[in-house]
Amino acid sequence: MKYEECWSSRHENDGKKQYGGRNVVGYANHAPDPKWPNKAKVALNFVINYEEGGENCILHGDGESEKLLSEIVGASAYPNQRHVNMESLYDYGSRAGFWRLHRMFTQRNMPCTVFAVGMALERNQQACKAMVDAKWEVASHGYRWWDYQNVDQDTEREHIQRTIEIHNNLLGRRPLGFYQGKPNENTRNLIVQEGGFLYDSDSYSDDLPYWTMDYGDKPHLIIPYTLSENDMKFVSPGGFSNGQDFCQYLKDTLKFLVEEGKQGSPKMMTVGLHCRIVGRPGRAAGLAEFMDYAKSFKKDVWICTREEIAKHWYESHYPVGMGSPIKEDKKEVTAEDES
Repeated sequence: MKYEECWSSRHENDGKKQYGGRNVVGYANHAPDPKWPNKAKVALNFVINYEEGGENCILHGDGESEKLLSEIVGASAYPNQRHVNMESLYDYGSRAGFWRLHRMFTQRNMPCTVFAVGMALERNQQACKAMVDAKWEVASHGYRWWDYQNVDQDTEREHIQRTIEIHNNLLGRRPLGFYQGKPNENTRNLIVQEGGFLYDSDSYSDDLPYWTMDYGDKPHLIIPYTLSENDMKFVSPGGFSNGQDFCQYLKDTLKFLVEEGKQGSPKMMTVGLHCRIVGRPGRAAGLAEFMDYAKSFKKDVWICTREEIAKHWYESHYPVGMGSPIKEDKKEVTAEDES
């Protein structure tokens, strides 16, 4: 009997570094030099999650109320009932918080990426126009702010197509990035099959973008997101208690990454934001301080969108031997940008 066959606890994936879409080794200690523009040490991306109006709600045809990411920490869903307090907490994000963040970014002329829920966009066309006028990247956050763990493939595929149509109709172009947020094991495959996305961000596994060949015959780009440099920790047990906590944590992260970059290992940093959370004034004050701190690094910190990161990665780090990086698709994107 072979050594590895003698254990009753043996599993077919034992000893594998890559399995089921996972890769537990990644770049290891040999991360590539990302070659960020102007020799920046960090690529910094702010993400505004626009979800308000797409959450679970009886008024949206759902079977229960929303329970996640609000000031009511630990809330339970109400089956077949409205939760009017939860509804108004979400409404704050679209009515007030979004506009505060919009002013903060436009006054500083700082780019950002929006992870936008399709149903939420449909409910607030003034916000859509503001995103377009500000020239923000608007990536897809799915059609609904749902947990898609047990959603069937046909429904999820329809939701992906529906939200692309919403982007085209309300924003004038399709999304090139995708973040479901609460995906299932089929989500990435559906995104790759759709064929028009440059990247997805349903991963938290690295400080740099990376390619996967697990979903077809072409490389698929993953730009990892974050749940740590994220304002959601204001409404999580043991998280940030005030704007200064948030600001200091972000400052510490950026400073550390800049130093790593100066030592020859540049990285990327994402800051996750929600209109109904950091859009509150006391928290926004901490964010504003960090934004000004980030700008103080000048060329050492490239403040950019995820789409810019994706296009840079296609141009500078496309896998060897895989041909030219979707040149025709990039031409189409440019044409849409100019229209």
